[in-house]
Amino acid sequence: MSWIPIAMLAVPLLGAAVLLLPRFAGRVPRGYGLAVSGVTLALAVAMAAVFDYGDTARMQFQTDVPWIPGLDLRFHLGVDGISLPLVVLTALLTFLCFVHLAGRPQSRPRALAFTLLVLETGMIGTFLALDLLLFFVFFEVVLVPMYFVIAVWGGPERRAAAVKFILYTLLGSAVLLLGLLVVWSQAGTLDMVALARGNGIARSTQILAFLAIGAGLAVKAPMWPLHTWLPDAHTEAPTVGSVLLAGVLLKMGTYGFARIAIPILPEGAATVAPWLGAFAVIGIIYGSLACLAQRDLKRMIAYSSVGHMGFVLLGFATLTPVGVNAALFGNVAHGLITGLLFFVAGAVKDRYGTADMARLGGGMLGRLPYIGSLLTFACVASLGLPGLAGFWGEMLALFGAFRPAVELSRPLFLTFMVIGGIGTVLTAAYFLLMLSRVTHGRPARDRGPAVDVTAYELAAWMPLVLLTLLFGLWPKALLAITTPAVQAILPGVGS
Repeated sequence: MSWIPIAMLAVPLLGAAVLLLPRFAGRVPRGYGLAVSGVTLALAVAMAAVFDYGDTARMQFQTDVPWIPGLDLRFHLGVDGISLPLVVLTALLTFLCFVHLAGRPQSRPRALAFTLLVLETGMIGTFLALDLLLFFVFFEVVLVPMYFVIAVWGGPERRAAAVKFILYTLLGSAVLLLGLLVVWSQAGTLDMVALARGNGIARSTQILAFLAIGAGLAVKAPMWPLHTWLPDAHTEAPTVGSVLLAGVLLKMGTYGFARIAIPILPEGAATVAPWLGAFAVIGIIYGSLACLAQRDLKRMIAYSSVGHMGFVLLGFATLTPVGVNAALFGNVAHGLITGLLFFVAGAVKDRYGTADMARLGGGMLGRLPYIGSLLTFACVASLGLPGLAGFWGEMLALFGAFRPAVELSRPLFLTFMVIGGIGTVLTAAYFLLMLSRVTHGRPARDRGPAVDVTAYELAAWMPLVLLTLLFGLWPKALLAITTPAVQAILPGVGS
């Protein structure tokens, strides 16, 4: 039994439990959430430091003990090259959210710290779980705290957005659970490692299970046309809610394809992959066109996530090492870049009192040069400029579509590649159009002086800037971790 995964779950959960003690009824100690999430991040860094990078396809740091013996359910945790980057990303973004919060007064700080720590437990547990039911439990744990983050600390329409979020995701979860139960009934086990080695599930049953599991995961991803909860949730959520929603919660859906749907149901994946690719490229174009029509900065960034997740899903649909690597790289890159975008968008809204691009009035680089420069950097990274992390996920996804798996139609996926390429052009168009309206030009005369970036904001944002540069200039730092693990879940596929 490895103690590190247990500690990574126990620290934020116990940290949240301590806040329920009567002595904290008045106020939470300053920096409490920062300290607890910092310990969790230190554990994630320690896990990454001692991880065996010579064998990233092997499950490491495993804990496998009986959970519900009567049903043969086990508390099985572990990480490999697919899950390790997401575990570290989750711990990092949660810590940076607490850094962001440390620099500003908050309403109900005790409740907010409690909610975010419970949320962190569920997010990390999702990426550590190696039992299907345990995965589902952690997958569901995040819904309630995120609901309250939106409903309590969100904008004017927060209640409606929170209800829409919970209804969509609960419906998706119900369908996901049905698919998991089909796998259990046919294979007789819920252990992901054992299921990925071969489970004897018939092809027709695999297709049915893949459709159910894929639909449940697609709601969280989100995939067009199951995305409509996302723009409202992002628009109304507070800054930290938007960062964690885009940076981690969306990844829980796409991670499920790599951990469950594709390795456990390979024949179902091969059958449904053309449809998955079709919905992915529709999402790319739809998200880009929707961004061009937006007036609200946060809402535009939310719709951009629909397009970026389309590239991730397209990578999975190719069923090739290149494509799946692109999807996993895109997951991490999107978490870093879109997390930065929402941090900066939140700062803009704080300064101007609005996120409406027309009311911002332009000239941000003249009035708030640091915030304007960081917004420009994040947008350029998100549109996929070579040398920044956003480039590799999209480029490799298109390259994967150029040569899909042998059982898939190459002409069809070449069509997907062309449509995806058009999407990259539209992505550049809406980001550059937004920057021309917001950051360039002369500052409005009726605007008084404003505070530029604070020390707390720089501390929260700069790690994301540096990692975006690192993975953009040295993509092997991430691809070397994921590639052996990806080859292991795609048996019979060459490198």
